[in-house]
Amino acid sequence: MRKIEKKVWSEYFQAIVEGKKNFEVRLADFDCKEGDLLILREWNPRKKEYTGRVIDKKVTYVARTKDFGFWNSEEIEKYGYQIIGLGEP
Repeated sequence: MRKIEKKVWSEYFQAIVEGKKNFEVRLADFDCKEGDLLILREWNPRKKEYTGRVIDKKVTYVARTKDFGFWNSEEIEKYGYQIIGLGEP
């Protein structure tokens, strides 16, 4: 298990704290695997500083978009992607 520290803008951090946001969308410029620990530090983009709030989350699933072969490049260019969080009904 690796510990990976990342900053999260305040509005998204708060949604994670409240349990509304149970996913992260990240550039795949670092290695991340199931079982790793994400240490998320709240970041204020206006002040360009950390707020001091931190939350730890276990990585339960990783999907990389280059792995997806569902759509062609024209469809992606036209519509883009959307990330959908899932919860119990």
